[in-house]
Amino acid sequence: METIRNMFEHLNWANQRILETLQNMEGENKQVNNLFSHILLAEHVWFTRLIGSDSSKIPIWAEVSLGACTEMVNQNNLNFKEFLSGLSIPALDQIVSYRNSKGNEFNNSVRDIFTHVALHGQYHRGQINLLLRANEIEPVNVDFITYRR
Repeated sequence: METIRNMFEHLNWANQRILETLQNMEGENKQVNNLFSHILLAEHVWFTRLIGSDSSKIPIWAEVSLGACTEMVNQNNLNFKEFLSGLSIPALDQIVSYRNSKGNEFNNSVRDIFTHVALHGQYHRGQINLLLRANEIEPVNVDFITYRR
């Protein structure tokens, strides 16, 4: 349980660092903003699935303002923090049934969903860093070990 909590504290820390960089950038990079909003929208979709609600109509790719991203970072953090605070170790193996945006049904454990959400965000934050470097902006160190230090 501690590992999953650490992963989600890292996820929020990394999102906050990316957000701060985007807020301090001169101009706007649409591709970077779209990747960042995708991370946040996907987090929201997965949280919706974890609580047993229908996520099939929530977009995972959409143009979202940086202000809305700020709100999503904070709301997603609150949602996952609250969910994790009431979760027991046996509940990690509970199976969640959900439908994707195409209506296909899937079943995964809570543990696998948490792992996916953490890895998915880190993958796309890597893409964001690649785009930042291509635009001569210093990439954001979002390494887990940096967070733990």
